[in-house]
Amino acid sequence: MKGRIFICDDEEEIRRYLAKLLKAQGYEVETFGGPLELLQALKESEGGADLLLLDVRMPELDGMEALRRIREAHPTLPVIMMTGHGTIDSAVEAMKLGAWDYLAKPFPQEKLYLLVENCLERERLVQENKALRKELRERTASETLVFQSAGFAHVFDLAMRVADSDSNVLILGESGTGKELMAAAVHDHSPRAAGRFLPVNCAAFSETLLESQLFGHVKGAFTGAVKNHPGLLEEAVGGTLFLDEVGDLSPGLQAKLLRVLQFGEFMPVGSNRPRRVDVRFIAATNKDLESEVRQGRFREDLFYRLNVIALNLPPLRERPEDIPLLASHFLARIARKSRRPAKALSAEALTLMREYHWPGNVRELENVIERGTILARGEMITADVLPFRVDCPSIPQTDEQGPLLTLQELERRQVLRALRQTDWNKTRTAELLGVTRKTIDRKVKEFNLTP
Repeated sequence: MKGRIFICDDEEEIRRYLAKLLKAQGYEVETFGGPLELLQALKESEGGADLLLLDVRMPELDGMEALRRIREAHPTLPVIMMTGHGTIDSAVEAMKLGAWDYLAKPFPQEKLYLLVENCLERERLVQENKALRKELRERTASETLVFQSAGFAHVFDLAMRVADSDSNVLILGESGTGKELMAAAVHDHSPRAAGRFLPVNCAAFSETLLESQLFGHVKGAFTGAVKNHPGLLEEAVGGTLFLDEVGDLSPGLQAKLLRVLQFGEFMPVGSNRPRRVDVRFIAATNKDLESEVRQGRFREDLFYRLNVIALNLPPLRERPEDIPLLASHFLARIARKSRRPAKALSAEALTLMREYHWPGNVRELENVIERGTILARGEMITADVLPFRVDCPSIPQTDEQGPLLTLQELERRQVLRALRQTDWNKTRTAELLGVTRKTIDRKVKEFNLTP
């Protein structure tokens, strides 16, 4: 149904006539012989009405008084007034009371259709606008980029400068570094912020399903396509489409996406008529796309179309100074959700978290904080509830996992780890490492280690 319309008029013939016209146009219609009956129905109706056609002159209650009461109980319900005694004064009074428009009887069918369609379309746009603003507020409030490190600040500054343009952006980084949040930040600070930000994970769908998701399909395009379905490209018009894991696109979809980027047009599945779109693209991947291009798995022309501006997000292990800030952010978020006071991290737990390698990056840190909050016995999250032990490897084990460390740094970390494992008992530490107590004393002094 295109919408639900209530009609209130004391003349039965007019009610039947209007109901017949509007039902033929695909509207759901309910009629009422008087305002009191209408007011009761509005009070009891589950779904309510999308539009009300209300007569001005009725015996049991004047239409203007009915409009006043409706405005008090249903301030957002659009109302079109109808009368066979139309005057400028009554039209002005109705508009002042909040009527959307005014129809003087007799009116042509075309005028009725146009007025109803325009009213419902305006209301749909108003509701959509409210939903989009709510979505933006919720995203801004609950999902924020949190950082203080110089490395991440540099990338964020570049992202904000890029946001003002309409250029495509490619966000690179390991899984869990916050690529989608960075993409949303670019959108929120761009001239397209009033439009929609629509993310799609290119690795989460089969090629056929992803094609339908992106480009949409027409009725009869395949078995089960019982009606036209707009794709994300159409839904994102005027806004931003975020292509996550773009490196996983199939060759066929790469070619179709390239056409959209080159000419700003696409064809829905099953259609032979191109449609134009105005969309900004932000893509992200944890793959080395240049290597993928060299090996023939990713189109070079598509790579350069996407890679107008590249943002390379550093992994969490390269910005340990952000860990306490991120941890506090996640603790506060969990507290808001659970409506309980936020827990705190013990100094030992925080130190351990600073030294951990974080292969899952910020996403792993969030999971660790949530786990710690659940398992903590009191208001403090201690090291023993963390999912990694004090003696676990917290440094890269191969050159493929990160930069090599100096032997001095490796020795410092090993001594510190052993001291923590023995609760700073130097004799036991010496036994654990196979050295003398005197050597441990010297290393503690050399590396300036403190409990």
